[in-house]
Amino acid sequence: MHINSISDFRKAVRTGRYAWPGGYPTYFICDDGTALCHDCAKKERRLILDAIAYPEYRSSWEVIGFDINWKDPELYCDNCNARIESAYGED
Repeated sequence: MHINSISDFRKAVRTGRYAWPGGYPTYFICDDGTALCHDCAKKERRLILDAIAYPEYRSSWEVIGFDINWKDPELYCDNCNARIESAYGED
């Protein structure tokens, strides 16, 4: 899912850690290609909302996507270094 507005970001946060239907683990993607877990997206929402509202400032907090981690067992949050669960990449 592309995040083009504050409304899109808020909707993604409300979706939660797991996509429905299916219960697949989700994460956020920043403009610089980094990954954010849900806890960090919630904790840093003020910085993220400002970055979405004012993209001309080129903040690394600008969230541009929300996706499912299908197969990457080595995906970690670039803010807190927590592992982001994968749907099919687990042992």
